Amino acid sequence: MSTGTLLAIVIPVVVVVALIASALTVSMRHRTLRERFGPEYERTVEGADSRFAAERELSERAKRHDELDIKPLPASAQDRFARDWDSVQQEFVDRPEDAVHDADRLVTSLMQARGYPTEGFDQQLKDLSVEHGRTLEHYRAAHEIDTLSVGHRATTEQLRSAMVHYRALFDDLLSDGGQTRHARA
Repeated sequence: MSTGTLLAIVIPVVVVVALIASALTVSMRHRTLRERFGPEYERTVEGADSRFAAERELSERAKRHDELDIKPLPASAQDRFARDWDSVQQEFVDRPEDAVHDADRLVTSLMQARGYPTEGFDQQLKDLSVEHGRTLEHYRAAHEIDTLSVGHRATTEQLRSAMVHYRALFDDLLSDGGQTRHARA
């Protein structure tokens, strides 16, 4: 076989293998990001100009998150936060708007105690999306109702719903998303 014939066979085979390897890498990246971010993956893809742009955004979030010192709480802090949550729930009976505001502050305080920055709602969403993407929609809904209640425009049912939404994220944060830092390492 001549060198030209051999090259005519080998080069296309190498190109096909490289394309397959590239496709597998992209597919694994999609799956990994989808698993890590949960529903937030699709939400980000829908809101981006392209899947590539969305995945770049999610990768940047993951990189920022990995640089944070996120830690599980010691049992004593978990107990204190749980008692504080019980107090907020009891407050709801007499002062539902105040209870929702207090629930928002308590969730923010819990985030801070775990090591999440709390510099703004949008950034909080991005930081939480990496490990708490499955409960993030609860946080969005609760925050929206909390914002309505500032102007006394939220109904009692909406306020009750906000408490349920805050509780979902609160429980996820308090339990470290059901994981410990050592299990993830």
